[in-house]
Amino acid sequence: MKRDSRLSGILHVLLHMAEEDGPITSEQLAKAMRSNPVVVRRVMAGLRRDGLVVSEKGHGGGWRIARPLSTITLRDIHDAIGSPAVFAIGNRSEAPDCLVEQAVNAAMDDAFAQAEALLMERFGALTLAELSADFHARMARRSTSGGEATNRSVSS
Repeated sequence: MKRDSRLSGILHVLLHMAEEDGPITSEQLAKAMRSNPVVVRRVMAGLRRDGLVVSEKGHGGGWRIARPLSTITLRDIHDAIGSPAVFAIGNRSEAPDCLVEQAVNAAMDDAFAQAEALLMERFGALTLAELSADFHARMARRSTSGGEATNRSVSS
């Protein structure tokens, strides 16, 4: 089963956006995501609807983050993209009248619910500012260790 990497991809793009001084076009963002500008616009529209980004039309226009990074949580972004399922595994449902299947599914439902609640709690506590700080710390370590410089522009 293919994993849903939309949240990870959007976080990647938002951190690139945070490094830029002005708006970034859908074409630039699509290049960073290795995607199509139409797909980017669709995703960004959900973020705009939830007040996380704004768009500016015309020459020099594009997308900008609408709020301070410290006020945007991973949970906000997860919700803005439609709250995709966080687990790829699920219950068997071939024999719904089977008491064994019912017992197994009840136990698994409870475990999934507890795990998802814990993950959503963590997503609600983790901000884009924290991700940005981690990125900058990694960049500083790389530059002091003599490693290759990181390209911070959207084209990376």
